Order: sequence, then structure tokens, then C-alpha cells
Amino acid sequence: MSTPPNSEEFYEKLKTQLHETASWPAEYLYKFIVKSDLEKIAKLEAIFDNMGAVITTTESKNGKYTSVSINLLMRNPGAVIEKYKEVAEKVEGVISL
Repeated sequence: MSTPPNSEEFYEKLKTQLHETASWPAEYLYKFIVKSDLEKIAKLEAIFDNMGAVITTTESKNGKYTSVSINLLMRNPGAVIEKYKEVAEKVEGVISL
């Protein structure tokens, strides 16, 4: 059984993995999928505004969904997880990869 992506257990496991795999601060690549709704994409981008993030978007073949990749320097695994939680809270229907 898989763990829901918004559970504390999931975030704790991710935090441990991030501590083990990188030396912090480090570049981190967030990947999200949202319905192709300009308002949702703008909300997602605004969460990472003024952080020096490089944001790229790719629309699905049928145009129903948009993939949003966000690459930026994060200070530690806790900061990475805080952004995931903020996105989950502010952008309805977002899928975090």
C-alpha cells in the first residue's frame, strides 16, 4: 500500500532521503502536474517567486494538463518539504512528482 503524498510519514521519509543524497544547500528540481488552468499555473509559480527559480512548463499532448518543473537552490531538506506543503495547500488538484 502506498503512502499518500501529503502524509507526515511521506515527508519524513523524503527528508531522510534528501539528507542522505545531497550536501546542502543544493539545487533541487520540483516537478508538478496541474490541469492546464492559467490561474493554477500562476499560483504555483507565485509560490517560488523571487527565489531565483528557473521554471519551465510543458503542456500535455491533448492540452488538458501542464507539467511544471522548478529548479532552484534550497538551503536544506526541511525547506524543500515546506515548499511541497505550501504547494499542496495553495494549489488545488496539484500532483507532486
